[in-house]
Amino acid sequence: MYELYIANKNYSSWSLRPWILMKMLAIPFVEKLTPFGDSLSALSDLSPTGKVPCLVSGKTVVWDSFSIVEFLAERHEGVWAADPELRAWSRSVSAEMHSGFMALRDLFTMNLGLRIRPNPYSAALKRDIDRIESIWTQGLARSGGPFLAGSRFTAVDAFFCPVAFRFMTYSPTVGPEARSYAERLRSLDCMEQWYQAALQETWRDEEHEAEARAAGKWLEDLRAEEVAL
Repeated sequence: MYELYIANKNYSSWSLRPWILMKMLAIPFVEKLTPFGDSLSALSDLSPTGKVPCLVSGKTVVWDSFSIVEFLAERHEGVWAADPELRAWSRSVSAEMHSGFMALRDLFTMNLGLRIRPNPYSAALKRDIDRIESIWTQGLARSGGPFLAGSRFTAVDAFFCPVAFRFMTYSPTVGPEARSYAERLRSLDCMEQWYQAALQETWRDEEHEAEARAAGKWLEDLRAEEVAL
């Protein structure tokens, strides 16, 4: 049985990717959640980076969300699209998401329990949002949807699930197709499971909270009452 080490569901976009993929593909695993903060350093005994996500399979330890996805793809069907062209496109845009979109990461920090009116967009943030919309509309058009690589949820959708949650928090203006795709991801039972668990978390991490305060005006905080770590 796999063990998947993750951090706070409210904050950890990196943890969400392998978690949602394994849930959607019915790949059994045991969830090991460690909140951000000093206790996360305990992961250094498993992962050289001491960061989440981290997947343990027997004596094999895999860290970094993209490496975990590729490790799973070698062992389970359906992680990527069967069609070679769609698979190549999926890997390319997933890698783009994995390594890029820095303005989106910095200015639309992930905090599922908040609703935020964002500050005026920088040019870099606008480019990131436009590029995401372009990827989504292109993927849906070339595959026929309802997911980016066709009729089934695959890894490329998992890589964009955190963006769907970010769009819920910040409500950027996007076209109807992109908006519908984001809503489609958020409506998945497994995404709702992650979201509800995030709302019930009582931990707060000041670094993430500071990023959210800098992002704009808080309109709602739907999270359970804080308990100090």
